[in-house]
This record gives sequence, structure tokens and C-alpha cells, in this order.
Amino acid sequence: MTAARRTGTSRSVGLRRNPGVFLRWVELTPDAPRGGYPFELPAVRGLHTVRFRQVTFLAGDNGSGKSTIAEALALLAGFNAEGGSKHLRFETFATHSTLGEHLRPVWQDRPRWGWFLRAETFYSMASHIASDDELAPKFGHLHRESHGESFLDLALSRFHDQGLYILDEPEAALSAQGQLTLLRLMHDSCAEGSQFIVATHSPMLMAFPGAAIVHLDSSGPQELAWEEVPAVQLWRRYLQDPDSVLRHLLEDDPDS
Repeated sequence: MTAARRTGTSRSVGLRRNPGVFLRWVELTPDAPRGGYPFELPAVRGLHTVRFRQVTFLAGDNGSGKSTIAEALALLAGFNAEGGSKHLRFETFATHSTLGEHLRPVWQDRPRWGWFLRAETFYSMASHIASDDELAPKFGHLHRESHGESFLDLALSRFHDQGLYILDEPEAALSAQGQLTLLRLMHDSCAEGSQFIVATHSPMLMAFPGAAIVHLDSSGPQELAWEEVPAVQLWRRYLQDPDSVLRHLLEDDPDS
């Protein structure tokens, strides 16, 4: 089953009125390096083939380029590299790649609002907000809640209007229930015309109705149906029979 066919099933209730697509695709500029990280990644070399939908998930194993691409897209949109918006800016340690400098975005429309939310640097962002006398009253005391609670509270307060929202592995901050709450927030924001691009390992998030799932591996980007995503297949196998998977994984004989 292809992703396109899946959007026509009964699960396609997620994307409703005012379908919002701001960023359509990106292309490497002619002067982009031909080698070196991250330009040698198959996902980066094939990035021009990806067409972003109202909700697009970037899936793939560690090192496939999900977070690097999400970060570069956020920079193209004018967001802060470590998370934030066009106006909330801070820096703890610059680690972002130069990929964003060598991408040409193709916009259907430029969003007036948006946010880059990444679990990896959320603590630093919350600390920056707490130390700013002007920002702190607007966001509340994020450090007084758990990581997941503050993550969801910020999403609830920011994911509104017609915006572009880029998320980097949000499941790292969230329980299973928290991920379901995030899906509801995304659903409501999409109904207002927002666009989401999410780098994730989470089968729960990737099941969002009507979303495109772009899997990144050694062959480059490929759009898959939810059931075809390797992470989904592995989780399904594990949950169906964890004893069998663990017995094989922990077997003392490496040749068994």
C-alpha cells in the first residue's frame, strides 16, 4: 500500500479545512559541496525528490540525516538553530551543519509564524526563557514541570494560527500518552492551516492520518506507507513477541 493510497482510507480525518502547505520542497544549490558531512548522505543528495505535505514525517535510523535536515529546514525558515522562532533566539554551542546555507527553498507561501521545537535542546531553551525577564511571564515556569509537561505546554501555547512547525524527535520528551496529546495538538493546528515537518522514530506519531512518511536510508529518501516503515515493523514484531526478540538478541552464541 502506498502512502498516497493510505490517505484515502478512513484514517484520513486528520487533515481538514484550509490545507496549509508553506514549504513545498528544497533543492541543493549549484555551489553545494559534493562530499563531506552532511552532503555525502544519500538523504541529502536526494532531498530534491521530497515533496512536503501538510504533515510530513522524516523517518530513518540514527545517522540517516533526519535531524540534520530538520535543522537545515528550520534555518531556511528563519528559526533559531537550537529551537525557537524568528524572534526567540539563543545559542549555547553551535553544532548545526552548513546544509541550510546550500539549500534553495520553494515556498508556496511564506509563513508569518512558526516554531522549531527539538527535544535535544529543550532544556537550554527553557533556561534561556526563564532567565529573560520579558520572556518568562509569557511562557510560564517551564523548569517547574517535567520535561514532557513543559514540552507540551510550550507546544500548546505556540502551535496556533497558520504556522510552519518543525519538530526534531519530540518523542524523546514524551510518554505514549504525551505523544497522543501532541497528535491532537497537531490535528487542531492543521485544521487552522498549519504545516508540520517532524523528524521522528515514533510509530505512534507517524500514524497521523493523511501524513506523508519519508524514510531515509542508504538508498536516499523514499515515501512509504506506515506499515512499510522499518521502525513500525520492528516495534510490531517486538510487541507481539518480546521474548522471542530478546532471546535472539541476547543469545550467547553469535552465530545462532
